[in-house]
Amino acid sequence: MTRMPLASLTTARVGGPARRYLEAETEDELIIAVRAADEAGESLLIIGGGSNLLISDEGFDGAVIHIASRGLDIRETGDGTAVLRAEAGHPWDELVAYTLSEGYSGLEALSGIPGLAGATPVQNVGAYGADVSQSITSVRAWDRTERTVVEFANDDLEFGYRDSVLKRSTKNGSPRYVVLTVEFALSKGTTSAPVRYAELARALGVDIGERADAVDVRREVLRLRAGKGMVLDAADPDTYSTGSFFTNPIVDEATAAALPADAPRYPVAEPGKVKLSAAWLISHAGFRKGFGLAPEDGTGGRAALSTKHTLAVTNRGDATAEDLLAVARAVAAGVEKAFGIRLHPEPLLVNCAL
Repeated sequence: MTRMPLASLTTARVGGPARRYLEAETEDELIIAVRAADEAGESLLIIGGGSNLLISDEGFDGAVIHIASRGLDIRETGDGTAVLRAEAGHPWDELVAYTLSEGYSGLEALSGIPGLAGATPVQNVGAYGADVSQSITSVRAWDRTERTVVEFANDDLEFGYRDSVLKRSTKNGSPRYVVLTVEFALSKGTTSAPVRYAELARALGVDIGERADAVDVRREVLRLRAGKGMVLDAADPDTYSTGSFFTNPIVDEATAAALPADAPRYPVAEPGKVKLSAAWLISHAGFRKGFGLAPEDGTGGRAALSTKHTLAVTNRGDATAEDLLAVARAVAAGVEKAFGIRLHPEPLLVNCAL
């Protein structure tokens, strides 16, 4: 147990110190650490890959547990299907690459997403027309309230857009459920799941809804993500971010109808609602790629929107958490002024607020 700065555990490379820090390499170590923190009445922050997290410059006055459990296991279930069981601390993109190398498909459109397997059901992680709700079969988790291991089937998780019951359930301001393992349904073979995203379909030369070679899908997703600074690269400051800082807003049909005709609109399950593109709103509110590089924005040039994509707020090398928030606040205020739509942050904000 040591006191350490948390910036080194996050992809945005910001965050002050933890009062107490420990690393859990096994499921048992994770449960024991969480129970000890709860019994001591400590505030608790659990960190995985640190890719969807913005921690304040003051840090966290409590116990920080870093999940480092690893392990993958695939079992055949018949009729050309299989189930992959992943430990919560296994790196996500390594998991996706492993499934393809073993001859299974289904997760290829989620290639290149930073973070760990255990975080994916919490946020219903998704990209390029896919999300993990389409493949997760079950999640095992430690219930901090009942102090027991529980198992959720897919329907129990109440998935929504970047949302789940795991995200909504809290205990003393932090998650009630600590993910231990996740199981995913896979298909045997090299054919991808249906391609649901227009940009990806164009890159593959297929129509939306058609399938392609799963390895080709992974290659194109990684290429597209890299072009937007969304694949971690130590040599590229555009990747020093929380990923997409804002969720795509879901609004009523009247609000969507008031936007220009070329504003992207996507259907959602909720009647009378429409999903918009946060990136479109940001750029059409006048924010260019790289906004914030000028010293006069108050961040001294230390933080800016990505030069590749307007959804990411990036650390240009020595930014503070407050620098990143200053850029995000300016963007959110500008979009609200231009369109009357308030953007909401996608990452978890720890000891700070937009």
